[in-house]
Amino acid sequence: MDLSAFYKVTYGLYIVSSIHQEKAAGCVVNTLVQVTAEPAKMAVAISKKNTTCAVLEQSGVFAAVALTQDTKQELLKVFGFQSSAKIDKFSGISVGIDKNGIPYPMENIAARFSCRVVDRLDLGTHFLFVGEAEEAEIICEDPLLTYEHYRLIRKGGTPKNAPSYQKPLPKRKMGYRCTACGYLLETDTLPSDFVCPVCGVGADKFEQLK
Repeated sequence: MDLSAFYKVTYGLYIVSSIHQEKAAGCVVNTLVQVTAEPAKMAVAISKKNTTCAVLEQSGVFAAVALTQDTKQELLKVFGFQSSAKIDKFSGISVGIDKNGIPYPMENIAARFSCRVVDRLDLGTHFLFVGEAEEAEIICEDPLLTYEHYRLIRKGGTPKNAPSYQKPLPKRKMGYRCTACGYLLETDTLPSDFVCPVCGVGADKFEQLK
């Protein structure tokens, strides 16, 4: 089976967040979709290993924002490759609060949604949460950040917890691969002070391709 065929399924990139007992969490997802129109419902799959999943399961509500194509790499690094259990992801950024008290990033977003969970499906590694929309708002008309743009243009990697994660292909090209996020750097030498532009780890986390 050619797993690269799944790259032909289109996705957007979003940040989903929730809060329970003053503990806020959020992560980048590419699985947020509208599943019904009347009433408007959205579904999102989140890894059971993510802190966001546990917080969302306890709270029963979530906020989601659609990211724009000019989204800062730092925002993707924080929400995509760091844990809400270890850092406050909302510190130092412009934050909005929805009707349920859930924080969400205000910068580089095209639209926002607030949903209340009405169903949950156990997918094994992930939970699929279905939420009925309680709020929806367009923020701007800027182009959206798609997973294809992120992967092909930005050369971004995919966290291992993501539904679309694929194990690295056999090593063919000369260069270095980030063991944290999969970012590939085609070069003969890797500077000792090199920092991964996707997840921020240092050169010691890169392995040479042979």
